[in-house]
Amino acid sequence: MVTDRRSFLKAGAVAIPSRFAFAAPAEKKVRLGIVGGGFGADFHFHEHPNCIVEAVSDLRADRRNRLMQVYGCAKSYDSLEKLILDHNIDAVFCATPAPMHLDHVTKILRADKHVLSAVPAVIGTLEDCQNLLDAVKASGRNYMMAETSYYHQGVITARRFEQARKFGRIVSAEAEYHHPGLESLYFDENGKRTWRHGLAPMHYPTHCTAMLLGVTGERLTQVSCIGWGDDDPIVKDNVYRNPFWGETALFNSDRGTAFRVQVYWRGAVRGTERGQWIGTRMSMFLPHPNGLGPILVRDTATREKDSGGFVRHAQELENYQQPQWWATAMLPEKMRHTSGHEGSHTFLAHEFIQSVVENRRPAVDVNEAVAYTAPGIVAHESALRGGELLKIPQFARV
Repeated sequence: MVTDRRSFLKAGAVAIPSRFAFAAPAEKKVRLGIVGGGFGADFHFHEHPNCIVEAVSDLRADRRNRLMQVYGCAKSYDSLEKLILDHNIDAVFCATPAPMHLDHVTKILRADKHVLSAVPAVIGTLEDCQNLLDAVKASGRNYMMAETSYYHQGVITARRFEQARKFGRIVSAEAEYHHPGLESLYFDENGKRTWRHGLAPMHYPTHCTAMLLGVTGERLTQVSCIGWGDDDPIVKDNVYRNPFWGETALFNSDRGTAFRVQVYWRGAVRGTERGQWIGTRMSMFLPHPNGLGPILVRDTATREKDSGGFVRHAQELENYQQPQWWATAMLPEKMRHTSGHEGSHTFLAHEFIQSVVENRRPAVDVNEAVAYTAPGIVAHESALRGGELLKIPQFARV
């Protein structure tokens, strides 16, 4: 584990600027409500010095009880609609099923509360993206999307490298979200279909899109996408009318960056959420499920000949020791431990609470959330059209 400043620099990472370090706690306490006893129980809000979990909610009593136990909270409600009537609550973490995000987030904002939403921002249409932007603008409250890839330890490092111009210019990038095994969540314990049953892969793109947009800040402008499916009943009969198990997209960005994205629910693949960035001076490859990485490749001034006798710049290959950013002053002391999704859960909880305390926009605000989500909606449409190149609309910032 690398934790001190000298070791970070030796490992090739960038030291933590003071603006990224956690400051002494302010007096303000954010009173939080948590809705959704599945994913909602996996975070660490109760460890933040500026947060009090005021109340929790789920339709199921067993999940409400679990939330109360995890967060040491004595108050619960059996619906989101009842929880948002609680005037003691300042903000809500919405960890409800993805197709409900737009409706639930809108209700929370109209109740004059800040909101942290699970991903994706919406499942549906580009019009839903605009409706979300309008709801946030009208509310004047903070909205943040809890995109875990933004705070993967390797993605934090890539963002530091980009800020320090270590890559030179990133000319292409790749991201993969392979999650075979999700079919265990397609039905509940009573055999009823859940919202995941038959979900289009590119309607859940943010674990991938965040790996470029959350590093460089660019925007995706067009896409061609190919999907694959089979005769399985799940892709023949689902509410999404989705025929695909996997989709592969090639995006272009407003900087001319080529960006390949794969989201697969099935196939001879091992589970992964990974990215890679190819730069003119340096490239970075996150760990691959085949056992390789993390790896840095640096362009050098040294000349060499390849096997064909051609002269080229020698490339240095480095097995990179990934810093564990969660063990640093980027987080409050009680939150400096590993957590879910590559150490991201503590960072997400911390960033949301701090954005409210400091009265500022969170890192993954509504503009970022829509920029990560909308390209997947267009990519899926491209796949349905056999890979047709489609433009991705750019939404006005709010």
